[in-house]
Amino acid sequence: MKTIDFWFDPVSPYAYLAFERLPEALVGLSYNVSYRPIVFAALLKAFDHKGPAEIEPKRAWTFRQTHWLAHRHGIAMDTPARHPFNPIALSRLLWASAPEGTTPSRHACEQVLLHVWRGGADAEDPARVAELAARLAPRLDPASEEVKQRLRRETDAALAGGLFGVPTIGVDDKRFWGFDALDMAADCLRGDAWFDAPHWLREGAARPGVKRS
Repeated sequence: MKTIDFWFDPVSPYAYLAFERLPEALVGLSYNVSYRPIVFAALLKAFDHKGPAEIEPKRAWTFRQTHWLAHRHGIAMDTPARHPFNPIALSRLLWASAPEGTTPSRHACEQVLLHVWRGGADAEDPARVAELAARLAPRLDPASEEVKQRLRRETDAALAGGLFGVPTIGVDDKRFWGFDALDMAADCLRGDAWFDAPHWLREGAARPGVKRS
């Protein structure tokens, strides 16, 4: 049984959709998933890039497309009352809820993602976050330095491993970014020989090109 990684941030609608569709995309395969909340904003900062919700035309397209994807795949989805919002408290809550030495459970991740992407409420509302925390009953204090450091380490490790966005699925040393890469990751898990051919490395190699000043 192979273990795959699923890096995500609750702020991302694509991460929510990928989380919901993951079992369907991997049906028939034997696998375990390590769910790894990270800070998407830190990835954006590292690459000096704005998030899709920070560019107005892209924000409008993002939510039109993600709601169409939800409709197409039969996934219930409601845009939160405020977006973008600061998701760090939710990611810390997940790491605080993880059993010692492991990653957060699928159930805990599901509860956090549903908190954000169902009902259309404010994801940062203190009363709602407190109620969510009560249900998850975290092992550690989400505001503790230990939990803060865990989220920071996971994010730094993701950057060091080549991540630039969420969701990203890791299969061995390969990384698959985005909701639309689920089927590609599934084919890799199935042992499709395409992923062992020279073109995987060839097409990922840097090439000369125009650079903006």
